[in-house]
Amino acid sequence: MIRVLLVDDHQLFRSGVRARLREEDGISTVGEAGTAGRAVIVARALQPDVVLLDLVLPRKSGSETIPELLKAAPSMKVIVVSSQSRPSSVRQAIAAGARGYVLKRASEAELIDAIRRVATGERYVDPDLGAQLAGADSVPELEPLSNRELDVIQLLALGYTNAEIGAKLYLSVRTVDTHRAHIMRKLRLGTRAELVLFALANGLIGSA
Repeated sequence: MIRVLLVDDHQLFRSGVRARLREEDGISTVGEAGTAGRAVIVARALQPDVVLLDLVLPRKSGSETIPELLKAAPSMKVIVVSSQSRPSSVRQAIAAGARGYVLKRASEAELIDAIRRVATGERYVDPDLGAQLAGADSVPELEPLSNRELDVIQLLALGYTNAEIGAKLYLSVRTVDTHRAHIMRKLRLGTRAELVLFALANGLIGSA
């Protein structure tokens, strides 16, 4: 059972999502909150698997709240559900720790798919938004990545640490550090959030 926490300051929206999730096998709503502060309290108490989080909340934004939520419930996965479609909003949310980003205009089926994917460790970005990001982030004539660098970028984008990647690929942490530096240089990326978005936009990890 995937246990979901709903965080949105519009009760009507929460009611609609809660009613839809009630119809879905294997997913249940275990709590709700309308503010960032209340969301942290409920997350700490209930330890849900997934939180559906709006970015626009009273007094504190969703992106500012994500680190607090993850501290309160470390195993919980954050999916932003927002009407904000600017690439900068997506980058900020992912940099803060979100594992998924769904637009409020998405279909019910897309939201359910995002919940199931993120709950199992994948990342998810709304397909329409992913296409926009691909266009915004594309860079011509990038240096090709080696097969080993592709392995490393996939694991980095999925959230593994350098030590965990080294254990999985039978590499030293120093070698993983070197691969990571080469990847960032070749792709002309500056942050891990940009790396995740590049991997999503180019089909290196699941996004739709």
